[in-house]
Amino acid sequence: MITAAMSRRAEELAAEGASFVTATVVRAQRPTSVQAGNVALVLADGTIEGFVGGVCSEHSVRAYALQAMQTGQAVLLRILPFSDDEPAAADDVDGAVTVQNPCLSGGAIEVFLEPVLPAPRVLVVGETPVAGAVLRIGQELGLSVVGADGAEVEPRRGDLALVVAAHGRGELHTLRRGLEAGVPYVGLVASPKRGTGVLAELRSDGVAADLVARIDVPAGIDIGARTPAEIALSILARIVAVRREVRADAAAPTQPPIPEPAAGAAPLAVDPICGMTVAAVASTPSLTLDGVTTYFCCEGCREKFEAQSRHAGIPE
Repeated sequence: MITAAMSRRAEELAAEGASFVTATVVRAQRPTSVQAGNVALVLADGTIEGFVGGVCSEHSVRAYALQAMQTGQAVLLRILPFSDDEPAAADDVDGAVTVQNPCLSGGAIEVFLEPVLPAPRVLVVGETPVAGAVLRIGQELGLSVVGADGAEVEPRRGDLALVVAAHGRGELHTLRRGLEAGVPYVGLVASPKRGTGVLAELRSDGVAADLVARIDVPAGIDIGARTPAEIALSILARIVAVRREVRADAAAPTQPPIPEPAAGAAPLAVDPICGMTVAAVASTPSLTLDGVTTYFCCEGCREKFEAQSRHAGIPE
C-alpha cells in the first residue's frame, strides 16, 4: 500500500511535469526482504525512492521501469531466482516480462511498473476560430494544448506538435522555430495555394528543403472538413497519429534488446558477467578500463570482470 508520504511525493512529481514510474510489489515469495504492497517511485535518472527489494532486485526494477517510461506501457515484471532452466515461454506475454536474477536470495517477486508521464505539449499559434477549436478539443485527448504568441513561441524538447493557424501573421518565423526545434508535427492551417507559397518563401529564406517538407499543409487529415471544429478534429487526428507513431517506434516486444533511452532517462547497459540489464547511473557498480566504462549488477560481478581483464592484460 502506498504511504501518505509516497503519495504526496508522486503528486509533487506530477505537478512538476516529471516522468516517473510507480513500482508496486504485487507478489513476494519467501525468502525475500520485500512484502506485497511495498511501493517505490523510479525517477527518470534511475533514482529509486522507496523499497522494492534488495540491490539486485532494484537493478531489474530500475532497468525495466526506465523502459516502461520510454514506451509509456505498464508492465508486470516477474523476477525469478537464477536457475539453469530458462523461464517458461508461456510466462512471457503482452504486458508481462520474466527475468532471472542471478543474485536473488530466494523466492520470486512480481512488481507492477506503471509509468506516469506528463501530457505531451501542443503549441497553437493564432487567434482564429480554428486555433480556438484545437485548444478546446485537444484537452479531451489528454494533450497539454497551449496557446502561444507566434512572435515569442519557444518550442522545447519533448513538445509533440506546433499548429500555426494565424492567417499570415508571423507564420514564417513560427514555422522555422518549430522545424529547427525538431517538433515531431508542424502543421500550417492554410489553403493548398497559400500553403505552397509559404513553403516557397521558407526555402528562399534559407530553410533546408528537407525541413520544409515536414510541414503538414493544409494541416490535418483530409476528411472534407469545413467548419472550424471539423478542421480542428482533422488536425488533432493527425497529431494523435504522430503521437502513437512516435510511441510505437519506442515500444519493444517482451524481453527486448536494450532500448535507446527516453529524453531525460538514464541509459541502460548489460552486465557482461551475468547478463543482467542494469541502468548506467552513478549508484550502479562500474569499472572504467582503457577509457570504456562497464556497469554491473553487483560488486561480485565487477570484481570478477576486473580479474578477467587483468588476466587478459587490458590496461586500466
